[in-house]
Amino acid sequence: MPPTDTERRLCEATARGDRDGQVAAIAGEDLYLAAPQPGQDALPVYEDPVAGGTCIPVLTRGMLPPWQPQQFFDRVSLAELAEDWPNDRWRLAVNPGTPCAAYLAAVPAQRAGWLRARAQVGARPGGLLVTHFGGPLHGPLAQGLACGAPLAVQHSVPWNELGTVFLDHAADARTLYEQWSVTDHTGWQQRLDQLLGGQFVPAGTETALRARAQRPATEDAGDTTAATAELPALVTSYEERFRADGLLPPDGRVASLRALDLAHAVALVRWGLGARLCAPQQAEQAVTQVGARARETYGSWQEFAAGYALGRVLAFDNGWFGPQYAETLHLHRVLTQDPSSPWQGLPFA
Repeated sequence: MPPTDTERRLCEATARGDRDGQVAAIAGEDLYLAAPQPGQDALPVYEDPVAGGTCIPVLTRGMLPPWQPQQFFDRVSLAELAEDWPNDRWRLAVNPGTPCAAYLAAVPAQRAGWLRARAQVGARPGGLLVTHFGGPLHGPLAQGLACGAPLAVQHSVPWNELGTVFLDHAADARTLYEQWSVTDHTGWQQRLDQLLGGQFVPAGTETALRARAQRPATEDAGDTTAATAELPALVTSYEERFRADGLLPPDGRVASLRALDLAHAVALVRWGLGARLCAPQQAEQAVTQVGARARETYGSWQEFAAGYALGRVLAFDNGWFGPQYAETLHLHRVLTQDPSSPWQGLPFA
């Protein structure tokens, strides 16, 4: 089974001998070029007996090998390859040596076709739900990874992957540094512990939400002032909008903001793997712990989804109901309505 839809489209085009279909399958996708080791040539050029000549190999996302501590990949597009191609006689080998292999001639006319295909489809957009069919699909590890699904959908990467990259080695390291001030394993572990402890959500708002959740809904209905006095007005404003937009049921309320920190904890683990600040065994343990923490706070994916949405808009939208709110609404709808979403098919507990 092809690991993702990208490989499926590529395999189908190859099976019917459709060269244009092969190009179309990868034109808008991220491709991965092995980064050179010290002393190696900049490009991993090799002689391929199937292609009958010299090739430059690239991998689609789903065909990246398992995590190795010193094996890195650079993310490139088909357009970038077309613009910097070094030799007209060489071919592009996509996923060589696998059932999803394709070999593309790279003469100038062909490379012009690559550029046209890229211009037609554009760069891979954010907001796509992607499943890696070789990754965890059931059990505690999958449940923990599903807690990080909003950020995976935001970046259109597989939600259930703990592997070589989140985006690529350089981007993952840069994200950890710029957004989390993390440059080493010690800093990574410190941030992970803080996220698992819910230390990045606003403490006063979280306390008020927890206190409200312990009161019967009938009590709130009888005394609206008492029910909302401890909560910032912005929270009740967002909850009203959530009910109108379907993020909450008509009588729904948000129980906690911790889902935001837990989702970021999964992303931190994946960025840490990509930047080589942690190893797979530690990453799996951390993600499983995320799932356990989520079940301590929430009773369903619907509750978790509402908590994540409120935490995100409080942090990034701040009452504007602007682009950040629209993106949050999109992420919520993808993950709560798409039949292939882990929030649809994976048990919460």
